[in-house]
Amino acid sequence: MNAVFLDALTLGRDVDLSPIEQVTGGLTCHDRTAPGQVLERIQGFDTVLVNKVVLGREHFEACPELKTIAVVATGLNNIDQLAAKEHGIKVMNVTHYGRSTVAQHTMALILALATRLIDYNRDARNGTWGKSDMFCLMDYPIMELEGKTLGIIGYGDLGQGVAERAKAFGMNIVLGCRPGQEPGEVEGYPRVPLDELLAQADVLSLHCLLTDDTRNMIGERELDLMKPTALLINTSRGGLVNETALVEALRKGKIGGAGFDVLTEEPPRNGNPLLAEDIPNLIVTPHSAWASREARQRIVEITARNLESACVLPSD
Repeated sequence: MNAVFLDALTLGRDVDLSPIEQVTGGLTCHDRTAPGQVLERIQGFDTVLVNKVVLGREHFEACPELKTIAVVATGLNNIDQLAAKEHGIKVMNVTHYGRSTVAQHTMALILALATRLIDYNRDARNGTWGKSDMFCLMDYPIMELEGKTLGIIGYGDLGQGVAERAKAFGMNIVLGCRPGQEPGEVEGYPRVPLDELLAQADVLSLHCLLTDDTRNMIGERELDLMKPTALLINTSRGGLVNETALVEALRKGKIGGAGFDVLTEEPPRNGNPLLAEDIPNLIVTPHSAWASREARQRIVEITARNLESACVLPSD
């Protein structure tokens, strides 16, 4: 196996790539690869590893020796899968690596927003607490999670991980139907139509992929259906929520708060409505929910197993 990793730095410098090196018999690594460098760098290789580098029909037509693409992530939006299939190229991805860390990040966002952690920390440090006429501050409403309803849209590995942790806080779990899904019961949890879920959820957490059906799944109409105290969490994909509509809803107090780890453009070089400084009770993190070292190392190990199952190395 002759393998090249086009954007190895996206996994960080603190991960051990030796499991992949052992399976492939060696690995050529580039920290980053610009679009104009892709073709030159994949020529002569039968196996290409990528995280976010885009691979399309033009690359496959120019590299008939290419047999395998290993995406070191779950999403496959950067690969022209139809063209890969037409050229007999096997495309593999990585799943079930981030359950613990993404669920942890999701709960951190929920807890920080529910307890108004950032607001109270700011007022403790900027002197507001010191000027108080009593021993504490109670300027921001605190939501107690026990007994509240957590709505989850996307009950895959990550949604299940969030449900497990939220249940430990005493929350009631209700699942929502994605476009095309039917109501029913899943692992003992009710799955209800989206509009019904929006009306009852105290916290709504998104864990589904971005598709044509789910793009702008939460827009102005959906936000208007939510409780004015509700929290909206997105650690899944930018584009699931209409960001302009969300900013308007937060500024007008139509919902209680939001925590986002993803934006429609990443990194947001052209700005983003959610990055304005005057939006109340909003936390934005830089797509870091997946990035514990443990999760990134699991990506390496799962990728190595995927590659091992894709071919058998010749014996000496």
